[in-house]
Amino acid sequence: MTATPPLPPHRTGVLVVGGGPIGLALAGDLGWRGIGCALVEKSDGQVVQPKMDMIGIRSMEFCRRWGIVDWVESAGYNRAYPQDCAWVTSLNGYEFGREVFPAPQDEKPPVHSPQKRERCPQNFFDPVLQRFARSSPTVSLTYNTELLEFQDHGDHVEALVRDVNTGATSTLQADYLVGCDGGASKVRQALGIDMVGDAVLTYTTNIIFRCKGLERLHDKAPGYRFIFIGPEGTWATMVAIDGRDQWRFSLIGDSEKRTVTEAEARAAIVRAVGKPFEFEILSMFPWVRRQLVARHYGKGRVFIAGDAAHLTSPTGGFGMNTGLLDAVNLSWKLAAVLQGWGGEHLLESYEAEQLPVAVRNVGEATENLRRMLAPRILTPDPRMFDADDPQAEEARREYGARYTEMMRREWFSIGVHLGYVYEGSPIVVPDGTPRPPLQVSSYTPTARPGSRAPHAWIGENRSTLDLFGRRFVLLRFGTNPPAVDALKQAAASVGLPLEVVDLQDQEAARLYERRLVLVRPDGQVAWRSDAAPEDASLLVDIVRGAKAGDPVPISFEAVIAEA
Repeated sequence: MTATPPLPPHRTGVLVVGGGPIGLALAGDLGWRGIGCALVEKSDGQVVQPKMDMIGIRSMEFCRRWGIVDWVESAGYNRAYPQDCAWVTSLNGYEFGREVFPAPQDEKPPVHSPQKRERCPQNFFDPVLQRFARSSPTVSLTYNTELLEFQDHGDHVEALVRDVNTGATSTLQADYLVGCDGGASKVRQALGIDMVGDAVLTYTTNIIFRCKGLERLHDKAPGYRFIFIGPEGTWATMVAIDGRDQWRFSLIGDSEKRTVTEAEARAAIVRAVGKPFEFEILSMFPWVRRQLVARHYGKGRVFIAGDAAHLTSPTGGFGMNTGLLDAVNLSWKLAAVLQGWGGEHLLESYEAEQLPVAVRNVGEATENLRRMLAPRILTPDPRMFDADDPQAEEARREYGARYTEMMRREWFSIGVHLGYVYEGSPIVVPDGTPRPPLQVSSYTPTARPGSRAPHAWIGENRSTLDLFGRRFVLLRFGTNPPAVDALKQAAASVGLPLEVVDLQDQEAARLYERRLVLVRPDGQVAWRSDAAPEDASLLVDIVRGAKAGDPVPISFEAVIAEA
């Protein structure tokens, strides 16, 4: 960790509170767009307890946009380490089943994306994002600095921050403030925004421990994640933090809070391995699995993102990845307003678009947790855990097959990562086509407005996704595409950045289905048609948030009911 820089500038475009992956990604994306941004984080930035370890496909597409894929791949995780998931009585006991996955270096991207998911725990990913954010001269990162209070003055936000080491305070001014300050968000609480859902799913204790050569202490094939099942049901999991000698052991409780001592943690780890062995506990961290989503994502000039807006069980790997969607969605809109071409309704669309996505993802994660914990209520045959006769072996085989089938929904969730749709957004123009069914384990590409613009290869290692990011892009397909002079003039008249790209690729044309497709800076489709818009100025005003379209009213209760 480099030395803590001086306090951030006293006036900036966006003040980001919180220096986890979401705050860093937001600061980095704002800087990538040339926006002034100051980030303050109350800790020193060191990650002692990695809270995430999987960067999803969509998040890796953002990393591709930012030019940091190589940084992620070389961040420190052993990319030759197999990524199998297995469920066992112990590492020296019986194996019920296993889902085999290749090592990160051997896994290939799915046909629907130029990228694949990556294993990069937070202790590796945060430094990557710090490097990305610091690469912009318009971004400052200040650690050991906490937010004390803030005031929204209508035309700017004023915040009081304090150096936690010296106690010195400073007043900062920003056009906007974004709280990326975690589940106990001081920003969210100051705004008076409630969280809705289940505040306690399980109490869990994470133990990070080091053991060199753990694989030599048992007869199981290597794996990224082991789920431990006993007569009482699923009681713990263990995942590879670096693919070498560090592991995160999670002792899963229930809804009753209790404190786990180090002696109890050691005994649990020994039980999981199946025999005594030498290991070093590096840290212990009690936490709570929750299913919570904020009722609102901001107020006035202040917004929240990441865990400050939604808290989820890690089952499925949706938490941080949903937060990155928050960051990218909000960033281009803040940039648009600060650059003068974003309309008065643009920032309102952040909540309308991201809140339903969070509700769905948080709910899916909870269902994954219930499936993982299903052995607690399946009343397994007790002989499965200590008998070697054929009947016990057959019981283990049948039990393992059932559990494996249940768990596949969590392992294969491309539809969650790529299939989200901003249905009813006030800055998306519907085309009259019906909403496709929600998908989890599969994904059907579509350029229907509100959807992620599909990937297609349009050159050597060049994807359609590489066209999107800094501006609006109007794709034109076919040999004689419609003239769009009026649309270009309408965009230019209000300063909306627009690039027109003509594509002759047949596969891309098949995926996008219309001769004209307008894609937003975040890579989502805003509008499509086979003909130029009748009122180009109206279209431009809708997609930049200067005029509300015809949105479906966003009701928090309705969103939850649908999810």
